[in-house]
Amino acid sequence: MGRLLRRRSVQAVLVVWAIGVCFVALSGPTLQFDWPSAANMSTGFQLLSAHIQILWVFVLIGLTLFVTRRRVVVDFATRAPASALNRTELSFIIGYAVVAQLVGVGFGGLIGIYPVSLHLCGSVFGISTTVSPTNVYAWVTYNLVVYALIPYAVFRARGYSNEALSLKSADRRADLLLIALILILESAFELMFEHNIFNLSGHQLLVGTPATLLIYFLGASLPIMVFIYAILLPRYLKLTGSIVDTVVLGGVTYAALHLFEAWTLWDSPKNAALSLIFLMFQYFGPVWSSRCSRFAREMPGSTSGLTIP
Repeated sequence: MGRLLRRRSVQAVLVVWAIGVCFVALSGPTLQFDWPSAANMSTGFQLLSAHIQILWVFVLIGLTLFVTRRRVVVDFATRAPASALNRTELSFIIGYAVVAQLVGVGFGGLIGIYPVSLHLCGSVFGISTTVSPTNVYAWVTYNLVVYALIPYAVFRARGYSNEALSLKSADRRADLLLIALILILESAFELMFEHNIFNLSGHQLLVGTPATLLIYFLGASLPIMVFIYAILLPRYLKLTGSIVDTVVLGGVTYAALHLFEAWTLWDSPKNAALSLIFLMFQYFGPVWSSRCSRFAREMPGSTSGLTIP
């Protein structure tokens, strides 16, 4: 822990996080985001809620560490190319992500829906308007093509195998066990705070549950898996030579891919700052923590190597 806290990247994260908490605390009694479900919640309650999520992630980390304690270490950094080529590929990927986010804003405006970001509008924080089937189809199609199919096709054409892209399981049975445990615990945790699903009819549950799993797998999980885990993380590790810096960069990237969520506000410097802060609370913290758990278990005493669950 002492070595971890001496890392400049970790110190930067802690400073930025503290500034964010102070800024939110001083911003006023309530927030102006389009969050109907949180309309009556105070700013302090919102801060508390954001940090409870992170504490829960550490419970999941403990479970992950226990379940994967006998997993074989895989040298993840060797799956990235040599340094010069690695920097070139990273520059291309990051530039591509910036363009993809901006095009997503234009694409959403062109067809009359919310900007297309990495999560479907209203899925994390509820919004005041109805999410139409057009929103869903456009979001799934755009994210699947732009963040999964195109990057995958490009890197396969460049000679990378599925194994080199960490898209081939080393132990399917162990992977399925971990996925099932996390799915059950995370679902139970979410249902403690949100019970609307129990108001659905049996037919709605029968149709909606598999449809939701498929929609989010194609529109979020698969793009995240390919774009961030398969392509970016090995290259971050090769570039920095640091597990910690790789984890931080991965968290920053994941949060940045949500810049134009439906609830964010960019109409004033204050609202823009609050949007960035809550993007950090929602997407950087939990993702950063979960990656820390993975690196901690699968790269003991090493500066490279990562097993993809």
